[in-house]
Amino acid sequence: MESLLLDKIDQPSDLKKLNAQQVEKLCAEIRHFMLENISKTGGHLASNLGTVELTVALHRVLETPKDKIVFDVGHQCYTHKLLTGRRKQFDHLRQLDGISGFPNPHESVHDAFIAGHGNTALSLAIGMAWAKKIKHEPGLVVAVIGDGSLSGGEAFEGLDVAAELGSNMIVVVNDNQMSIAENHGGLYRNLQLLRETNGEASCNFFKAMGFDYLYVADGNDVEAMIEAFSRVRDIDHPIVLHINTLKGKGYRFAECQKERFHWSMPFDIPTGELKKPAGDKGYDTLTAEHLLSLMKADRTVVGITAGTPAVFGFTKDRRERAGKQFIDMGIAEEQAVAMASALAKGGAKPVFGVYSTFIQRAYDQLSQDLCINNNPATILVFWGSLGAMNDVTHLCLFDIPLISNIPNMVYLAPTCREEYLAMLDWSIQQTEHPVAIRVPATGVAGSRSGDFPTDYEPEMNRFEMAHCGSGVAIIGVGNFFALAVTVAEQLKQSGIDATVVNPRFLTGLDTERLEDLRDSHSLVVTLEDGVLDGGYGEKIARYYGESEMRVMCRGVRKKFIDRYNVGEEYAANRLTPDQITADILEILN
Repeated sequence: MESLLLDKIDQPSDLKKLNAQQVEKLCAEIRHFMLENISKTGGHLASNLGTVELTVALHRVLETPKDKIVFDVGHQCYTHKLLTGRRKQFDHLRQLDGISGFPNPHESVHDAFIAGHGNTALSLAIGMAWAKKIKHEPGLVVAVIGDGSLSGGEAFEGLDVAAELGSNMIVVVNDNQMSIAENHGGLYRNLQLLRETNGEASCNFFKAMGFDYLYVADGNDVEAMIEAFSRVRDIDHPIVLHINTLKGKGYRFAECQKERFHWSMPFDIPTGELKKPAGDKGYDTLTAEHLLSLMKADRTVVGITAGTPAVFGFTKDRRERAGKQFIDMGIAEEQAVAMASALAKGGAKPVFGVYSTFIQRAYDQLSQDLCINNNPATILVFWGSLGAMNDVTHLCLFDIPLISNIPNMVYLAPTCREEYLAMLDWSIQQTEHPVAIRVPATGVAGSRSGDFPTDYEPEMNRFEMAHCGSGVAIIGVGNFFALAVTVAEQLKQSGIDATVVNPRFLTGLDTERLEDLRDSHSLVVTLEDGVLDGGYGEKIARYYGESEMRVMCRGVRKKFIDRYNVGEEYAANRLTPDQITADILEILN
């Protein structure tokens, strides 16, 4: 059996020992290796299949870590990891004892930054290049950014500032004509024009921003890429190297279904089908179907995404059904929040669906553009949970402190399907407040009573007293309401009939009922599926702070955690039912 070239690549310098034919063979081996491994572990597939030749050429010409490569988003870095000594860890990609799915300097000196969110590479690369210039250090800085990430405001800011640098920096624009889904925005018309004219069009966005410019028509031709990097290697000013690549290259299902294979759970290579069925309808599909029915009846209902339409179930066919009532901003959360506010001001009914980890990118717009103006836009925050994404760059733990402490905002935490849909309907129709809804992240659960009111009209900051007991009151926030119920059931075994509370509102307190609890309770317990510091439990603790009422807050400690085991983290934060029950009994005794 012929030995693999990839097995002989333990560091980038090993690439320089290969001849041109071997480099071509290596690219094929890398593509095969990634397909075999990602089909087992899951991960970002299509984007990495398209950047094999680009990355091989970079390391063929550059000398990292003296030269720095900054990957935007980071989900294009798998080939880079393979070429920098992490091949043997790939069978544990994105797992606790394996390697991150994103660049991480703790793993390798060849990684410049921990980077998982889009639009940031240019800003980071400019800072590194400026530092090299000031310190007279040798080496080149290269930013690798996909065309989809160019839609974000920080990318524009980076391009604008780079012209002031006055020293060498290469911006590689990996143009595969895709973001996660299709691209949207006027910029992409110019990229198309540049592709159609082989980079010769007089209308050139990058030149207008002060860059020199070079176009490579086939970014999946490794020799063409090596020649291009060799040509600009010693340039003394910022330049954009615009390359045309094929997302998903080498795997026909990924080439034809680029959105589906942008990121995938483990799948069967011959068929492209998931190894584990997707399961029952989730809140993403539930939301999309519900919004489509509302859109059909009311043309002012508008769905908004910032480059992640799948977050609330808007697949390509559903986007087509929604037509102009669905807007994809590209990777631009700030634009999404500000535009939602203005749409609401204009009489429309905007609904912005966003993952918890990404809403933090738009804090200023939430505060300034939305809440100060008090416009009734709806924001659906998905996957807010310790059990959601677990890469350090994509933690979904910080949305409660971030959103619930902005004046005028109403942040709701439904506990079941019926409560969620009722809150969504109310939010869309009301005109008094901006409303965010923390969509349940622990699976679709039906109403506890089975007859949740469809004409839900919440009394602001009013708790639901799900069960009235005495001694101990357990407030279970959203996802953790079921946990509160479980703990209450365990306490019954010790003769304690605990009160169970669904707070519904994360932005305010039901002071009347909190006062009522004083009469027959000595301990209030808060459970929240997010970081404790600045969270909901602290509001309760502060309210009772000068009284004899004891308060026990349980949530997630303030810490950046990476590729963790969810069960172990629940235990480390004393969030299992047995631990919570034991802690309550210890306090009482």
